[in-house]
Amino acid sequence: MAGTQNQPAEYEQVTYNAPDGAQVGKTSTEKLGFWGATPVIRGTSTVANISTTAFRSTAGLYGFDTSTEGLQVTAALSTIIVQLKACGILT
Repeated sequence: MAGTQNQPAEYEQVTYNAPDGAQVGKTSTEKLGFWGATPVIRGTSTVANISTTAFRSTAGLYGFDTSTEGLQVTAALSTIIVQLKACGILT
């Protein structure tokens, strides 16, 4: 149609396209919340670092040498899920 203009989007831009990128939250103690969730501080993991050597083609059942390695992965994923739910990224 002649003479019509595009309607502006009904949302706000939170960055201005800076060449170095954007940052949300200046410190790990600054609270953030998404999609209406109550803001929370950045979560921390108490799970031990998981070695990438646990995922070898020669490893045992499910790609781990020991059940402990599998339990560590399960614990790490559980921690991540809880933290993503806390800030509203997952429901």
